[in-house]
Amino acid sequence: MERISIDPITRLEGHGKIEIFLNDEGNVDNAYLQIPELRGFEQFSIGRPAEEMPRITNRICGVCPEAHHMAATKALDDLFNVEPSSAVKKLRELFYSAFYVTDHTVHFYALGAPDFVLGPESDPAKRNILGVIHKVGVEIGKQVIECRKRNHEIIQMLGGRGIHPVAGLPGGWSKAMTSEERDQIEEWSRQNVEFGLFSLELFDDVVLGNQEYLDLILSDAFTHETYYMGTVNEDNQANFYDGDIRVVGPDGEELVKYPPSEYPAHVAERVEPWSYLKFPYLKDVGWNGFADGKDSGVYCCTPLSRLNASDGLATPKAQEHFERFYETLGSEKINGRYQPVHHRLATHWARLIELLYSAERMVELVQDPEITSQDVRTVVTNTPDEGVGSVEAPRGTLTHHYKTDGNGILTDVNLIVGTTNNNAPIAMSIKKAAQGLIKNGEVSEGLLNMVEMAFRNYDPCMSCATHSLPGKMPLEVKIYDADGEELETHQQYVD
Repeated sequence: MERISIDPITRLEGHGKIEIFLNDEGNVDNAYLQIPELRGFEQFSIGRPAEEMPRITNRICGVCPEAHHMAATKALDDLFNVEPSSAVKKLRELFYSAFYVTDHTVHFYALGAPDFVLGPESDPAKRNILGVIHKVGVEIGKQVIECRKRNHEIIQMLGGRGIHPVAGLPGGWSKAMTSEERDQIEEWSRQNVEFGLFSLELFDDVVLGNQEYLDLILSDAFTHETYYMGTVNEDNQANFYDGDIRVVGPDGEELVKYPPSEYPAHVAERVEPWSYLKFPYLKDVGWNGFADGKDSGVYCCTPLSRLNASDGLATPKAQEHFERFYETLGSEKINGRYQPVHHRLATHWARLIELLYSAERMVELVQDPEITSQDVRTVVTNTPDEGVGSVEAPRGTLTHHYKTDGNGILTDVNLIVGTTNNNAPIAMSIKKAAQGLIKNGEVSEGLLNMVEMAFRNYDPCMSCATHSLPGKMPLEVKIYDADGEELETHQQYVD
């Protein structure tokens, strides 16, 4: 059996490799995504004061610290049983929407676009952000940089720091917005809307206008029919900051909708001996292996998933593109809602629609008269016990769950981060893409890059996702002599 290694895999946050095994006919027998790194934030947070978590957990990742900061802050709201004011909720959501714009910009232009703008089989030395700028023009590159710059200014302005924000407090926010800041953020928010529209037009021209790329998006190699998860408001419209978590099946039927605090009743986690990653699945369905269909508890949490789990978007321009997305990809409308799109490469399109929604939402929030309210601090008097906080990280539903003693010292911490939700579908996508693309032992660099595209569309953050169940980390150690002969094997928690 021939073994092909893609090590390291590229254009993701973190480190990983793909192992592909070919049978005697040169076809793919199996493929694995393996993550060699392990981070133990859940364990070394124990014993710390709970109010430190918004500052500790945003160090998990330098790409999306805002997501961990916000989930941790909301977990403290629940832990200390304190309700933020309406002004605080709007201020937090404005901050979080700016983060969404800049994060989705990074993935599309720096991580995803090289495969489409330059082509999946183009020269790998040029298949990067610099190659994209060279192809589409320096002016477009400047727009991308300016978008990132102004939104990081907003993040620093509202969050206290440009990389690891510090503003989140139990039931509050450490700093109110001034009227001068409001005026500046409104101007930048309107520029974000224009940038979102421009990015969708670019996707339309470069990707949808290319039949070869469209065929790749619609191909069976990049198609999975799983359950889809996302946070929705009371009208079942997608919301990234707050709401209930909704899960729909491959047929679009709602399986369950629940408040974040009830996640343990609906989501379970398992481990596999070949990865440090956890593999969550739906308890309401059960674990039936890495498989598609209604009988498999595998679910997906991505921009595509959030659109599939919702009935629409709450801002006008984004809703127009939401409808075009489903109609273009042939989705049928049943009982007033579009049926799920199962083509995973369409996630890149969904990501740009979310970027536009976040930009429009920023304009709405910054125009709200309450946004400059000074009512941003709440005195905490309750004894802490247990709290759950959840937001939609760009990569999926992010859940922080804390338990403390009566003094607020952490006794138990569990994190289900955005990419963790997607570990099972990512593994499935890599295997299916490899099986669909590699035939009769014919392997090229371009084909292997297309296998990488199978995980890249999820925008995985392995820095965040490498956690294991406490005390149950599968580990296998093999000892070899100087001639490469295996001498001993030691295992723990390996089935």
